[in-house]
Amino acid sequence: MIFVDTSAFYAILDKDDRAHASARQAWTALLSADEPAPLVTSNYVLVESFALTQARLGLDAVRTLQGAMLPVVTVEWVQPEEHTAAVGALLSADRRGLSLVDCTSFELMRRLRLRRAFAFDRHFAEQGFELVA
Repeated sequence: MIFVDTSAFYAILDKDDRAHASARQAWTALLSADEPAPLVTSNYVLVESFALTQARLGLDAVRTLQGAMLPVVTVEWVQPEEHTAAVGALLSADRRGLSLVDCTSFELMRRLRLRRAFAFDRHFAEQGFELVA
């Protein structure tokens, strides 16, 4: 399984994003592989992705995210204990650029024993995850 982060969803949707070409190429490769790896994201990533996409690109881009991208992605719900651990990690990290959504993603990935993330966010690599893009 491969975890999909907001940074990947957004880069695919925004033609002006610096990672757009890489994101589109990686997305196409992931979906067209002979044995495609299952894609998973979290409900927190979805909230963040919808909000960012709507604010920056508009509702047509949100419709594309919902209708064309999310049908091939499984959504895992962040559990209360993961939320609590993520809040603790966020506060102890004491870094402005690290988000609660990032920290919940790391907790969820550890629970699911995921090692790979489709992301353009350096925090995943800092946490020891392999980036797919």
